Amino acid sequence: MNAMTADNLRSAYGGESQAHMRYRIWGDKAEKDGFPTVARLFMATSDAEEVHATLHFKALKDEKGSFSVTSGGGFGYGSTSENLQGAIDGELFEVEQMYPAYIAVAEMQNEKAAISAMRYAIEAEKVHAELFTKAKEAVDQGRDLEAETVLLCPVCGFISLTGEEDNCPLCNAKKELFKEY
Repeated sequence: MNAMTADNLRSAYGGESQAHMRYRIWGDKAEKDGFPTVARLFMATSDAEEVHATLHFKALKDEKGSFSVTSGGGFGYGSTSENLQGAIDGELFEVEQMYPAYIAVAEMQNEKAAISAMRYAIEAEKVHAELFTKAKEAVDQGRDLEAETVLLCPVCGFISLTGEEDNCPLCNAKKELFKEY
């Protein structure tokens, strides 16, 4: 694998791994603050970030050894509204800056596994940003997010609040595979 694409994948892996844990922590906070559906959204998104980290790790299958991994990671333990804003900011950074640049490099270097992993991630991150925005709007009005169900596609990290999909709109995985929160 080309060195720049490998560096980018390691950075994306680091960022997704940090988001995985950050969303767990923020989910616990949302639960304590009385927003159980927002907590479920954080937990589902945490698992989605683990899906992305796994895709990146597997795309690096031929890379062996220890590497210093540089990645951006948001920190802060605020109110549920503040934590949702942090989540929105992180997702939008990935959608608007990080993944477009990383995908461009991977395409230039014809790194097919990296391109696939990062395309799944960027499309799922767009959905995550939208869902966190809806959740923040509700929380800022003193309400929990309205959703009967929170579903995660374990293949690509797509999240649904309706369950209306027969297949994942991003990767076409069967709805039966979705994990419910």
